[in-house]
Amino acid sequence: MIILYAALLNGKLVLAKSEAYLITIGQKKINYEKYCCPHCKKRVILIVSQKKTAFFKHFRSVDNLLGEKEEHHTSKLLLKTALTAAGFDAQVEIPLAERQLRADVLASPKLAFEVQCAPLSEKEFNHRHSLYRQIGVKDIWIVGRRHYLNHKIKKAQLIFMRENQLWQSYYLEIDPMNQLLRLKYNIVQEPITRVVYYQTQEFLLDEIGIKEFWRYQPNLKNYQLNPTGQKEYLRQQIKQKSKIGLQIAEKLYQKRISLDELPKSLFTKWRRPGERNTIEQYLDQT
Repeated sequence: MIILYAALLNGKLVLAKSEAYLITIGQKKINYEKYCCPHCKKRVILIVSQKKTAFFKHFRSVDNLLGEKEEHHTSKLLLKTALTAAGFDAQVEIPLAERQLRADVLASPKLAFEVQCAPLSEKEFNHRHSLYRQIGVKDIWIVGRRHYLNHKIKKAQLIFMRENQLWQSYYLEIDPMNQLLRLKYNIVQEPITRVVYYQTQEFLLDEIGIKEFWRYQPNLKNYQLNPTGQKEYLRQQIKQKSKIGLQIAEKLYQKRISLDELPKSLFTKWRRPGERNTIEQYLDQT
């Protein structure tokens, strides 16, 4: 890795030390500017660390046309660099569990990060997660753009969902194009549909961003739910004989209950991502 202590910004030479100072006093945000190498004119990024003098390093960006291997490689390097700047002895591609595992980024002997850009089966995930647990290493999974969470959750995304007291259900994404770690938290799912609601916070992949991520304590929102819309959605699913519509229609028939006889409260309860819908839970217990 070539280390530079100066770079071009808008055609002028700037010092890494000076740029780092402006960031420290709040006049700039790190890497929001486009720095270039004075020699090859390619893009470089500013690395700020409390342990070392600030410097620039070349950044190999991920083009949207490039594949998952390039996205994965760049994401690992960005994460490793940010963790190192934040004080971790981070290393990439470290074999563990008698070489049954290879950690994408090992931040410490007890902490590993997995960057998942390619498809992954639940069976393979469980195998790798189980190996981490067996050797006493906490594994944090961060997904690439293939697995980004939008407003309808997919079954394949559920394996990456985690929970804690501060963030409730949460999901981590990496955006190497913009050098960001993205946290989606306070995730809840509508009673019947695949629609999810969540809050989002982004952290720059640098020393400051990693530390902000580690101590992030948000205010959790209370979302508004439309119970009438939920009931009408279910009515349409039954009419269209969709998978969920047929399942619930059969249970309603077995219990000799009509859709309109169901308690209104069932259409007002948020559920955890991937949890069985409230109607089937109720009918199975009735």
